[in-house]
Amino acid sequence: MSRIVTVGAAQLGPIARSDTRTQVVERLIALLKQGSEHGCDVVVFPELALTTFFPRWYMEDQAEVDQFFEKSMPGTDTQPLFDAAREYGVGFYIGYAELTEQDGQVRHFNTSILVDKSGEIVGKYRKIHLPGHAEHEEYRAFQHLEKRYFETGDMGWPVYRAFGGIIGMCICNDRRWPETYRMMGLQGVEMVMVGYNTPRHNPPSPEHDRLSDFHNHLVMQSAAYQNGTWVIGVAKAGVEEGCELIGGSVIIAPSGEIVARCTGMGDELAVAICDFEMGHSYKNTIFNFEAHREPQHYGLIVERKGAKVTV
Repeated sequence: MSRIVTVGAAQLGPIARSDTRTQVVERLIALLKQGSEHGCDVVVFPELALTTFFPRWYMEDQAEVDQFFEKSMPGTDTQPLFDAAREYGVGFYIGYAELTEQDGQVRHFNTSILVDKSGEIVGKYRKIHLPGHAEHEEYRAFQHLEKRYFETGDMGWPVYRAFGGIIGMCICNDRRWPETYRMMGLQGVEMVMVGYNTPRHNPPSPEHDRLSDFHNHLVMQSAAYQNGTWVIGVAKAGVEEGCELIGGSVIIAPSGEIVARCTGMGDELAVAICDFEMGHSYKNTIFNFEAHREPQHYGLIVERKGAKVTV
């Protein structure tokens, strides 16, 4: 028996530093409406989808940094997006910068949420694999200061029952790490949603620049296959404030095959009809974890953080 969900990968073009939340939300609502017209049950937006990718700038004034963060979700500026979800009957995944208070301490996370067709938040994730650096590095044409502006996520990788399946989330650099997907795979995940902002130029290793698109799809396709899950990868793309971001937003089947893809570098929607049941032929055969995993031999994965040559 099939369990069908129609998914829209809602790629965004550049967002300028001067763009207001209202302007950006209007673009998001337009994509959500387009998704509804194509029969989507859920639309996936990128990482940090409400603002420009602010970690490219070094800022010392915390008040300036905090202008890019959401103190509540939904808030005044984002409530129209939740209202539109309810009006159109289309859920969504979205990434944003979260400012919250826990035990009297102000916390900053790179966060994503899953919202159902009634406009209610049904899941949350906080980014764990923060790339980049924490201090200004003069040699870079642009900075990548996620380690300065965000804390490591504190929620692990939860999965949620939504849209008729088991949904997990991750964010940008998380997609490069196999542990991300395996943690959710061990919870029976059937679809992983991931938003990203990925510069084409990698200042520490410019020799990788020509491989940016290949590496982006490689890690998500292999993870889909190895965990028998759909993977929805959605970019903020184009030249944003002088920095070129890769696009290539995709919907990937549990076979590892790309079944839908955005082809431009602006606001664009790619749509696919996805059957949650498709992953089970992989979960029950070649990647039957219960039958074939040997975790007693995997100790180094959690015991050792960095590689250490012992021979």
